[in-house]
Amino acid sequence: MTINRHSTRGRTACPVAATLSRRGLLRATLGGLAGAGACGWMPAFAERFADDPQRTRHCVLLWMAGGPSQIDTFDLKPGHANGGEFKEIETTVPGLRFSEHLPRLAQLADHMAILRGMSTAEGDHGRGTYLMHTGRPPEGPIRYPTIGAAVSKELSDATAPLPGFVTVAAGQTFNRAAFQSGFLGPRHAPLAVAARNDVRSLQQIEADQDFARLEIEDLGPPAEVGLGQAARRARLLQELQSDFTARHVGGASAMHHTTVQRAIQMVHSDAADAFDLTTEPDAVREMYGRGRFGQGCLLARRLIERGVPFVEVVLGDQGGWDTHTANFPSVAALSAELDAGWASLMEELNDRGLLESTTILWMGEFGRTPRINGNAGRDHFPQAWTSVLAGGGINGGQAYGQTDAGGMTVVDGALSVDDLLATLCGAVGVNSRKQNISEVGRPIRIVDGKPVSELLSDPIVDPPAAEES
Repeated sequence: MTINRHSTRGRTACPVAATLSRRGLLRATLGGLAGAGACGWMPAFAERFADDPQRTRHCVLLWMAGGPSQIDTFDLKPGHANGGEFKEIETTVPGLRFSEHLPRLAQLADHMAILRGMSTAEGDHGRGTYLMHTGRPPEGPIRYPTIGAAVSKELSDATAPLPGFVTVAAGQTFNRAAFQSGFLGPRHAPLAVAARNDVRSLQQIEADQDFARLEIEDLGPPAEVGLGQAARRARLLQELQSDFTARHVGGASAMHHTTVQRAIQMVHSDAADAFDLTTEPDAVREMYGRGRFGQGCLLARRLIERGVPFVEVVLGDQGGWDTHTANFPSVAALSAELDAGWASLMEELNDRGLLESTTILWMGEFGRTPRINGNAGRDHFPQAWTSVLAGGGINGGQAYGQTDAGGMTVVDGALSVDDLLATLCGAVGVNSRKQNISEVGRPIRIVDGKPVSELLSDPIVDPPAAEES
């Protein structure tokens, strides 16, 4: 079922402020150590990048840990006993309605394809998390890579100072392997940004009139290590790495050497300043939301501006969407965070001319039961639920797939995880049938499914099988 598309109103962009002087001093002291000088990332970069016809495609995965309720977000059932407490609101697309708790996203519906026919067979958190991230069930000897690793491998620039894959506030409570690079190895593993020293709830953060503190562990030297000492240590490490790699060619030593070199390159380049959210005006940070998800979406925008191809941002990092009890107040609060962070990300990417090259995927490990349980909650439900594709490469302004009146079964447009991830690959220009060699020597496609042409703004013919890489 396709619904008419509408244009989106433009919005005013906000400036990016100056970088940290302390890190600048560290770069000056250690400059050139990794064989690369300062990269000169400037606020005007986004404009130049948007004008480049050969610009890199990007993807943002918004992961809803715990399994979000489709009936309380994008597939409401008003008037039915399963419908619950929330009301529908109109969107910019006639006939397409969202939850009342997603008002800003409703104004961006023409950029969004609502996939109401998702259906899988995994109702366990750990197994569902792995399935949705890799396209495969967690069984057998093969360690499959998360989709972020597989896609960023194809889109990354090996000379770029920033990694190709960054994951933000990733709660790995249910299945750590679902967030890892598997047989693709450490070179394609995500750089993790977390709130290790900030365990405050959103309510506490707001009461403090503060913002969630996201950080990369060990981005700078320890407090007790001076700049000169840090420089000497880094030179010694580089010498030892080079000597060891020369004597042990290929394999794990080469991957480790590459990882260390890229880490040093990132730390001592201007690109590392992308992670410093304090340079953003408070009004911009407030617009995204003060919590980990909102600030993570702001970080995603900054990373995309600097060419990072794949960013994952998690909402409900401890399984917050697992609403077996008190579903409605929990989903209302989570929806407010989602609406602020996701809508701000899309608005600012659009302002900067980057939304057309950035595909957004919203999903969790499964949906929630249409029937409300005795604790005013909803339980696990993989049979019929919703995901969303939005932004670049996506034929927005439509609902694809349909569930029955009570939301119990898919009656049109059933969509598997294989086809969902293959469609994502199609939107970002990656051949989903390209093969990588697993740790057991077997060639494995990125995804086994087929892109859904109705969801792509530039429909493609089934891609040919690709050679091994």
